[in-house]
Amino acid sequence: MHYLRKALLLVSLLITVQSLATIDAQTADTPSPSGSSPNLVHLRQMIDRGHAADALKQLDELAAKRPVPAGVNRLRGLALYSQDHFAEADTAFSSALQQDSHDEESMQMRGLTLFRLGRPADAIPLLEAANNWTSQTKVDPKYVLALSYLETRRYDDARHAFAMQYGFGPDSASAYLLAARMLLRWEHIPVAQEFARKALELDSQLPLAHALLGEIALAGEHFEDAIAEFDKERARNPLDGSVYDRLGDAYIRAGDYTKAQKALQQALLLEPNSTGPYILLGKVLLKQQDPVSAAMYLERAERMDPANYMTHNLLGQAYRALGRTQDASREMEMGQKIQSAAEPKLDQVH
Repeated sequence: MHYLRKALLLVSLLITVQSLATIDAQTADTPSPSGSSPNLVHLRQMIDRGHAADALKQLDELAAKRPVPAGVNRLRGLALYSQDHFAEADTAFSSALQQDSHDEESMQMRGLTLFRLGRPADAIPLLEAANNWTSQTKVDPKYVLALSYLETRRYDDARHAFAMQYGFGPDSASAYLLAARMLLRWEHIPVAQEFARKALELDSQLPLAHALLGEIALAGEHFEDAIAEFDKERARNPLDGSVYDRLGDAYIRAGDYTKAQKALQQALLLEPNSTGPYILLGKVLLKQQDPVSAAMYLERAERMDPANYMTHNLLGQAYRALGRTQDASREMEMGQKIQSAAEPKLDQVH
């Protein structure tokens, strides 16, 4: 599913950093037979420095010994994980846990590996058991655990895990709203709406609750409902430029370009350094057959963020309408390159 592909991509980037960033600190505590520690320390440093393939050659030799030296299977798992060889990494971490069932790191990493393999139900017990993460850990295990709960439709458990990550009460309005945002991100739309409404039941003045309901309505293409929710948020939080931005987007989708333009101009007054209103104004003005003004806003957005493919695509449309065919081709080509480079490359995820 689309949300799982996004989850896998995001977690893969975060976990890879996490799994290698704490290597030096953790190696000092790695139990190993006399005489083998220095070698394991060196091999672990090799993995950390991006030489996992070279480290694996030596680790495979050590793994052939009987008994296998303590820590070798764990390092093999880390090296294989860093190369995206998740099935082999899972086998290595499993072997490490057979040697030492209290190996926290192997437990953690096997849980993460199983998640990467698309086996969240199998990952959950390991992630639940691996509680002893240090302050140096770059990825909160509760986040990956919560994603595993989402994938297995254990929504209340996911809410509790997200709440724990942020220090909220598990059944508080904040916990429901946080979970609703995560649910929306991973495209669990009906449950996201249910949780956001529950948050408002618990605290009718909760900031951004109506804004999130507006986003949920937009995701479901219920544009009038989205406009109503953003209007409620604007009444409560009149200085939040992002609310006007989202309101403008909702008006665009509803086909009311005049109100969209007004809302987006209000957003610009409050957030002049945000590219969103400039891009959306460019889209509105193109709809209104005003490519000159559209190009002005889009050129400003491009100067602020030249890596936004949508800006280039819309600017290409504006230039084409103005007869600037060479400029239009350049912008469209740039937009396609940026979009292609940003697409997830998940060929190795099984």
